[in-house]
Amino acid sequence: MSAPKTAPHGAAITLSGCAKTFADGTRALETLNLSIRNVGMVFQSYALFPNMSVIENVAYGLRVRGMARTERLRRAAGVLEMMRIEALAERRIDQLSGGQRQRVALARALAVRPRAILLDEPLTALDAALREHLRAEIDALLRSLAITAIYVTHDQTEALALGDRIVVMRQGAIAQIGTPREVYFQPADAFVAGFVGVTNRLEGRIRNGHFETAAGRVPHGGGDRAQALIAFRPESARLCGAGEAPLRFTVAQVHFLGARQRVVLTAGESRVIAETGPQIPVAVGDEVGLMLDPSSLVPV
Repeated sequence: MSAPKTAPHGAAITLSGCAKTFADGTRALETLNLSIRNVGMVFQSYALFPNMSVIENVAYGLRVRGMARTERLRRAAGVLEMMRIEALAERRIDQLSGGQRQRVALARALAVRPRAILLDEPLTALDAALREHLRAEIDALLRSLAITAIYVTHDQTEALALGDRIVVMRQGAIAQIGTPREVYFQPADAFVAGFVGVTNRLEGRIRNGHFETAAGRVPHGGGDRAQALIAFRPESARLCGAGEAPLRFTVAQVHFLGARQRVVLTAGESRVIAETGPQIPVAVGDEVGLMLDPSSLVPV
């Protein structure tokens, strides 16, 4: 709703500080023209113009707004310097790397000095190392400029790292709004718990103060229920000897990830994931115990 011409039904979007309403589904005049909304945008594909140089791309929004050529090139040059890519000013777009194109697209959005900026999965096409570096760079830059950013992503790590508030969407509706910690540790429902981070879910029943499942039984404070569900994060599970914990599993897979290893465990039809340090010796087929701290259980 921030970028396209579709207006929200029965609601309005207003930029604070300047009281500019650019979309209002309650009025006949529904939208403010795209060119004067004062909202910058970084597209997933970057949408840079191949027939223009870098500095002409960055100055494009200013040209649309009718700014004189000398002034718009001066401002565009200043933004390139701020982004530390002034050396690229006269290059063509096909001469740029993926990371350089991302910076140019962000510079173009910032050149118009927007009140808000919409970033549509801007790091998707980049490799993991560059994506992490640019994520930190974008965060520092937007905070230094005090610009409100709406960052659209399917990458939960990006959302948790960059967001002051996270909106989790499900089939076009809001499933939860909250801080990163609220969404991660206090998910509104099982969907949010599973979508934001990997969450283990064990099905069973609660009887006589214990949660009973195919893997064993653990203390649980809830009342008796014929069907129940507990959820926990992989990092909250601690592996131990098979006879040292009330829950017992068989190791089905071990994935070495460098600083940690991800262990897939099964018991009957139950399947959970635990994360451990790489130095802990586990192998496929091992019988292991699983320790769970009651405080680490995620409410669902």
